[in-house]
Amino acid sequence: MPADPDDRTALLRRLPGVDRVLAVLEPDLAVKGIPRSVLVKAVRETLDGLRAHILGDHPPVSAESLNETAVALRAARRAQKAMQPNLRAAINATGVVVHTNLGRSRLAAAAMDQLRLIAGNYSNLEFDLATGKRGSRYSAVEALLCEITGAEAGLVVNNCAAAVLIVLDTLAREREVIVSRGELVEIGGSFRVPDIMAKSGARLREVGTTNRTHRRDYENAINAETALLLKVHQSNFSISGFTKAVSLAELVALGRSHQIPVVEDLGSGTFIDFSRYGLFPEPTVQSSVAAGTDIVTFSGDKLLGGPQAGVLVGRKRWIDRIKANPLNRALRIDKMTLTAFESTLRLYRDPSRAVAEIPTLRMLTEPLAATTARAERLAARLEVLGTGQLTIRMAAAVARAGGGALPLLEIPSHCLMVQREGFRAQSIERFMRRQLPPIIGRIENDFFILDLKTVQEDELAVIETAFRHLLEKEPQ
Repeated sequence: MPADPDDRTALLRRLPGVDRVLAVLEPDLAVKGIPRSVLVKAVRETLDGLRAHILGDHPPVSAESLNETAVALRAARRAQKAMQPNLRAAINATGVVVHTNLGRSRLAAAAMDQLRLIAGNYSNLEFDLATGKRGSRYSAVEALLCEITGAEAGLVVNNCAAAVLIVLDTLAREREVIVSRGELVEIGGSFRVPDIMAKSGARLREVGTTNRTHRRDYENAINAETALLLKVHQSNFSISGFTKAVSLAELVALGRSHQIPVVEDLGSGTFIDFSRYGLFPEPTVQSSVAAGTDIVTFSGDKLLGGPQAGVLVGRKRWIDRIKANPLNRALRIDKMTLTAFESTLRLYRDPSRAVAEIPTLRMLTEPLAATTARAERLAARLEVLGTGQLTIRMAAAVARAGGGALPLLEIPSHCLMVQREGFRAQSIERFMRRQLPPIIGRIENDFFILDLKTVQEDELAVIETAFRHLLEKEPQ
């Protein structure tokens, strides 16, 4: 920091005006095609930053860094960054398959192909091609949902919390909903089931204790104000030890005896029996419907492997009432979500094809040998590239399902542990995170970790290129 305020004043006077910087910047081919408004904003922000640096408690800047050419170079980089999309494709090397912060599930190729077709054209979104009259957007998926799940009717809204909200708002407003105290879960983003119930206008009636709830607890709570019996699947946590829960079949029987509908919120719904692949079992939507549940709610973008959506299936009498709720219009899905969801559902007509083509299912069920082979191929690439500058170790790892699903599932995986001489792991992680596309890994014991469970085959070359750029940087 300059000790003399006069030195600061002299540096401030050296800062060029916006017009002078633009005169240098605009002929530069590096910024060709960037709107002038973006360039002006970049220049002004660059000058503001330099001004704040000079006046703040920072190391001094040289006079040469304040001329028009130097400032124009800074502004060009800022303008180029401003032109990059904020939402970008990324490489998930965390080992978390359904990573909420990274967009949850990847869509299948069939869904992507249909998305490009529908998004770029007009469609029969709400037009009945048979009659030539207005139709319902839900007709594109309702029949498929019923075919796959065995339900009488179905509806899709914008997420699972919305699905629960509209059920409660429609069937239980200003009445009581009985739920076990051990099922009052908190989902992502600090949203809690009791909060959603309160927003719907329903009154929560808790029964049982955190670890033990009996059928008699529900029976004793039923009264003239009871609108629903709600069961919430513990999809994102587990209670073990001295526990007791009322089974879905018991709850359905109780509801029938009192003519009270039963709703089950599965959270991360699945159509696939994971136990067939040696994984931790998860109740399927089909099993909930078969048990006689009146309404089942679940997500479309977690274990299902589709776009973000909240799905309701169940008895037609209840689904029809929910469809007629004015709230349904506020929660409805758009044509892109509908397209991706329909394409994903069509794959489930053949479960083996769904497992092979839906990325989430493919990663969850992929044999360890395949993950290990991919790790070996990446290690070989980096060893050739590193020429002694990189330390690369292969290690066993545990991947996770993520997305609040299958909390007890530990998926055997393999990872690469990478170091570069002269770089801390934090520096490597930051460098990888700033690549195009960003490569998101994690840090353990001063190693940058790449878990190959969630890295795709076509991403190996991209990771290799990123490490090549890392080796071009001077040690820090």
